[in-house]
Formats: sequence, C-alpha cells, structure tokens
Amino acid sequence: MILDRALKPIAINLPSDSLYASSRLIKNKERVIRKLQEVLGLSYNYLKDRIYRNKAFVWIARKLSLDQVNAIKKSNVEGVGFIRESKRCYPDGMLASHIVGFAGLDNAGLEGLELSFDEQLKGTSGWAQVLRDARQNKLLWEKIFLPKDGYEVVLTIDEIIQFIAERELDRVYKTFHAKGASIVVMDPNTGEILALANRPAYDLNNPQDAPLDTRRNRAICDMFEPGSVFKIVTASAALEENKFTESDRIFCENGTYRVANHILHDHEPKGWLTFKEVIAESSNIGTTKIAQKLGPNTVYKYAALFGFSKKTGVDMPGEISGSLKDPRFWSKTSIGAVPIGQEVGVTALQLAMAISVIANGGVLMKPFVVKRLQDSQQEVIKEFLPQEVRRVISQKTARRVKDILVAVTEEGTGKQARVEDFKVAGKTGTAQKLEPNGAYSHRKFVASFIGFAPADKPLVAIAICVDEPHPYYYGGVVAAPVFKRVASDVVRYLLANAKPKEEAKIK
Repeated sequence: MILDRALKPIAINLPSDSLYASSRLIKNKERVIRKLQEVLGLSYNYLKDRIYRNKAFVWIARKLSLDQVNAIKKSNVEGVGFIRESKRCYPDGMLASHIVGFAGLDNAGLEGLELSFDEQLKGTSGWAQVLRDARQNKLLWEKIFLPKDGYEVVLTIDEIIQFIAERELDRVYKTFHAKGASIVVMDPNTGEILALANRPAYDLNNPQDAPLDTRRNRAICDMFEPGSVFKIVTASAALEENKFTESDRIFCENGTYRVANHILHDHEPKGWLTFKEVIAESSNIGTTKIAQKLGPNTVYKYAALFGFSKKTGVDMPGEISGSLKDPRFWSKTSIGAVPIGQEVGVTALQLAMAISVIANGGVLMKPFVVKRLQDSQQEVIKEFLPQEVRRVISQKTARRVKDILVAVTEEGTGKQARVEDFKVAGKTGTAQKLEPNGAYSHRKFVASFIGFAPADKPLVAIAICVDEPHPYYYGGVVAAPVFKRVASDVVRYLLANAKPKEEAKIK
C-alpha cells in the first residue's frame, strides 16, 4: 500500500475477477458474443476476434466490476470463466494524483511514486521446481521459493492538508479560469512535503480517460519566470552582504528608470522609499538599484545558493532544473531583469524551498515525500530523514528578511494574505509570460504568492502559482487569498493535533 503520514491508505490492492474464454468449448459463438457485448460494451469485432480463435485460453476482459461479473454469471454464457486477480485502487480518486501516480493493468507502476517505487511496492513472485513423471503426475518438490510481499510506502503527505490545499487550488483555478495552477505546502524546518497539487488533475482510478497534459506534475516539471517573488533573493543578498539596511532610502524615479536601452517601470510610481518599503511595495526600480550596487556575480551567487537552476532532488519522477544564466552571458539589461524575477526559470517546488530558507533561519532543506518503507507489520525497513543541503544566509539575515515579508502582508502588496489569528510573512509575484516572438505578453501572466505561517514560529511554507488567470492576474489578488485560506486552516489543524502530544509530554 501507499499510505499518508497518519497511515491512511492512498493506494491499495483489491481482489478483482478477470474473464477468459475457452473458444474450443463454445458451440454457439454468436450467442456468446451478443451476451458479452450487452454486459461489457465491447465491440463486436473485438469479441469475434477473441471468441473465434482456436485456443483453450484467451483473455476477454481484465479486472471487471462486481456488477459485470454477476451479470455474466447470471447469463450462463458457455465456455467462459473467471480468474481472481489483484486490482490497484485509489480510495481518494483525484486526491494527490500527481504525487501518487498510477499502476497499469498488471499492477506495474506507470506514473508518480507508483513508478519510482514500483520495485519496493510489488514484491517478488514465488516459484517451485517440481519433478513429474511422463504423465505429469507430481512425484516430489525439488525446490520452492515463497513469494514476498512488497513494502508499504509511507508518505510525508497529510491527507487532511492535501484536501485543504486541493480544495483551495480548485477554487482559484475555476474562479479565475486559469490554464493551470500548482500549490506546495512544506514543513520548512524538515523539507517534508505536506501537500502538493496541480490543476488540472485526474482520477487515478481512470487515468486512461485523462489527457496526457492533465497528468503532468506541473509543480516540478513546469518552468516559468517567477516575477517579484524572486525579490527575496535580492533582498537577502543585500542584507547578508551588508550593502543595505532596512532604513536606507532609495529613489524609485517616480516609476520610470532606464537600464541600458530598456525602460523599467513600477506598477505604481514611487519616489523615495526605504529598503524595507522597496520590497513591501514590490518596486522593480528600487530592487534593480539594490542589485546594481550588489553586482551581477553577487545576485547570481545567492540565486544559486537558494537552489535555483538545479534540481531539488525530490523523490518524485520528472523534475526539471529550471534556468539561471551565468553572469558571463548576461546582457546589459539583465541587471534590471534577473533581480526582479525575469530571465530566470523556476518551478513551484523551488519557490517553496526558497521561502522555507527564510522561515527556518537560513538553511536550504532537501524536499521529500516518502517518509519510510515498512513491512505489513509496520516494521521500518528504511527511513528517510531530513537533509540539510547548505546554509544560505545567516539566522540574523533570515530574521530581518522575515520582518520585511511580514510588512508585505500587513502594509504592502500582500494584504489579502493576512490571517486574523496570527502574523504571516510572504511575497507576491505577477510575471508576464513570454510570447513566441520573445516579447513579454500584456495578456498572459503567472500570479504567485510564497509565504510561511505563523511568522514567529513557522509550521508551514506555502507556494501558490496560477497560470494565466483572468480577468484579474495580480499575485496579491489571485494567489494571496489562497495562501490566507490554506495557512489559516492548516495551522489550526496542526496546532489542534499537536496539543494532545504536548499534554502527554507534560503528564
């Protein structure tokens, strides 16, 4: 089985009957074809090809429903029989579809964790070597190898948190008529992925009905320019390198600033802003001026430290690395683009990792979804522990950036992410997509929000990305409210479940 962290089943095996025919024993083949057509809905030509074969055994249909099996038995069809097999089933249907994946007709993993952990899940078949006489009478057993069950895969995913994340992702996907959407909910202190979802999604019990595009795990295999959420990198670099303090004043040129042959704009014209206000108000011009003082090599160094341009190493198939140009290949305008999240390609998972760095005090953690392998008696076979990749920034810098990101949600562009019960920290992003001609679109955007909650003692880090929402497309309008609802419900759920444990410790 595949189980969530509370050992609730996500993928299980159920007994199922498969239908075969012994065509040599069938006298009235046309009658059999008609009867099977009525029950199974298969084409006449398909059934004729099978029933008219001169064979003692031929498969007709595999892993039928109970209603189909009962209907065939009642019809008294001659020359057919059933073989009991094992059918892979997914009790929650679409829930966590892009994490779990699915198995094929022979229970071989084809997508997701079903594919990457196929060997551990399926176990090994048994075999026997038997000595027989010329009439095939068994004389004695020579060798026997008993079959072994596969291991159970226990995930870091929490079914309740996954449900909350998918409910809110589904809402924003439908409300804003988006092309696609992704959400990642992580424990920033360990790298454990508590929920990961994409839209569109598909029913794991009927994957054949879903278009290939629907089965794509967008959170790890779709690359996009992040826009202003990337400004956490520029802000962290400036504070870590002691080039700026929060109170330093920066002139934002009243909304228009030339970088080489390119004119840079802010969404709202600004004059003098403090460093803190530049990030809170998401000023492109202010951020570019900060980056110009840092220089391309420093901006690139911290972007790489945060994990951009490399695969995270998450234990799910299909991950891409994203893109981040070496400063040697920057154009004269790149210093006004990269620091504000242009000319960079990222994934939703990379953004969740990056905001986790700020949440946990400056450390990049490796994300993972498989907690352990265990046998059917719940004996641990292999455990996967949190892994620290590297320290990115100091604890002091992480605290300073956190305070700025709290201001984003209380005074800046992320006000719609605020939660009543506790403070949250985060950053909005609104990125123009590139058109086929290489120009930035004025109609297609990616709206995003990354943040963590509670701000003082983070329990979750969340990244939300919505592809081509309309009619509204700003990250603060589209994605920030999703963060608010998910953070509020998830934190409340985690605290409620933590209380009994704390009380038990005290006793």
